[in-house]
Amino acid sequence: MSAQATQPTRESVSENLLAFLERRIKSAVAPDVDLFEAGMVSSLFALELVVHVEKAFGVTIGGPDLRLDNFRTVEAMTALVLRLSEAPGA
Repeated sequence: MSAQATQPTRESVSENLLAFLERRIKSAVAPDVDLFEAGMVSSLFALELVVHVEKAFGVTIGGPDLRLDNFRTVEAMTALVLRLSEAPGA
């Protein structure tokens, strides 16, 4: 996890997630769009998002954080990453 030696910023997390989504769904995404409501992401793809977030940012998502609401928008995922990155042991 040496690539994640510094604390992620809102901008860096958002840019990473937007780029990942654009590559996977072949469409640009606004940070505040509900990805599930818009039909861009299935529940199966949500699992890929969880794995991407964990690997890209060196966080572990489990328990109460493993909720669909945390993955509905890029803004929600960004907030989750920033909160988990500040957690002890992150």
